Parts: sequence; structure tokens; C-alpha cells
Amino acid sequence: MLARRIIPCLDVKDGRTVKGINFEGLSDVGDPVELGARYAAEGADELVYLDISASRDGRSTFTRLVSRVADRINIPFTVGGGISSVDDAAALLDAGADKVTINSAAVRNPSLISEIASRYGSQFVVVAIDARLCDDGEIHVTTHGGSRMTERLLFPWALEAQERGAGEILFTSMDHDGTRGGYPCGLYSRLASTLSIPVIASGGAGSPADIAEVLTDGGADAALAASIFHYGEISIRDLKEYLKQRNIPVRL
Repeated sequence: MLARRIIPCLDVKDGRTVKGINFEGLSDVGDPVELGARYAAEGADELVYLDISASRDGRSTFTRLVSRVADRINIPFTVGGGISSVDDAAALLDAGADKVTINSAAVRNPSLISEIASRYGSQFVVVAIDARLCDDGEIHVTTHGGSRMTERLLFPWALEAQERGAGEILFTSMDHDGTRGGYPCGLYSRLASTLSIPVIASGGAGSPADIAEVLTDGGADAALAASIFHYGEISIRDLKEYLKQRNIPVRL
């Protein structure tokens, strides 16, 4: 079995790491380069940086930040947030990012997945999917941070993203995100068995046991988390020791 990955996620606004609920009530939790370097030293396998700045100035600040991260950090890192064209992706990959993640823009223009994959390779493209259970009993894909419902359904969309060239799927269940009550492991298990590319679990982690469960019963290849690391609830090193004790393969 391949080693399971632990991936801290850092939301970045105007060059600083922030944390809030639904991008509101944001508080500053530190310099993203220093924080990323600390997580790398603690044993993180990868990092994800998401730009939540709305302004063009914020975008240019983020691109400069990516260059600083690339100079300082020696583990792979993915960047995303507002990428809507091949040129957007190119600017960040050329600045030193290892992968880009696309979400709303991919739903709006699915060919963007294949365009980036054709130019850089599937291993550079992570498609993020935010979805929730709706009144019709189906799990619908949402966009714009979960605020807009679409007609697309989780499993067909994930399969289409894979066929178009996505190298990984980052799935967040909007029904569980922020609840800290654990992941919907049944959904992750079904998704992992449907796809042949890695699945990253995001949203719902409240404890090391939740992460262990999604990496085993849920079949996820990686777990992404933010608050439990930012606020020092558990270190990545201690989390990996916990997982190792439960016979989950991790890189120590």
C-alpha cells in the first residue's frame, strides 16, 4: 500500500495566512512561508495554498508569494483560487508551484482541465469538488465556495474530470465541512472505487481518529486539514505517529 499523505491547507489573503468560517470573520494566523516551512519540518507531505484575495493586486501578491514558497520549502505544494485560464495556471506553475487546483472554473469550462493537462501534464492538475446532498436525493456539485448549486452530480463529474486529464480529485462534502464531526467515509469509499486517480479528503476532520478513518474505511489517498494544525491541536509529527500505530502507511 502506498504511503498516505497529510496535507495542511493555508488560505492566503493579501500575502497572509488567514482562517475564518466561509471566508468571514477572518483572523491572521501567520506568515504563509514561515508556516509552510514549519509544517514541512514537522513532516507534512505536501502543502496547499489557496488565494482568497479578490483583487488584482491580491493576485500579483499571491504570485510573488508562490515564488517565495518555492525558494524556501522543499516539499511539493499546490496552489489555487481564482484560476480561470491556462495563463493563470501558467503564471503560478512558472513561479514554482508543483500543481494547481481548479474548481468553479472547471465546472464552468471543463475543457480547462484538458488544456492545462495537455500543456503541463495530468500530474500538475488537481480538480477540487465541493458537493452537497440535495432534496432530490442526489449529491450536487456546488461552485463559488459552496454558495451556488449546479446540475452536475458528484460521481459523474469526478469521472469526467479524470477523463479530461485531472491527476487528483480533492473532494469536500459541504454537509460535513466545518462540523468537525468526521468525514462521510461511505462517499469517499465509493469515489475512490469509481476513480483510478488519487482522492484527497477535505473538510470534517475533528480528531486524528477521523483522519485515520477516512484513510482506511474511506479509501482516501490523502487528508487535507487546516484548523487542527493552525491552532496547534495536534502536530503533523504526532498525527503521523498515531496513524503509524494503526498500521496506516505514512512517511515519517
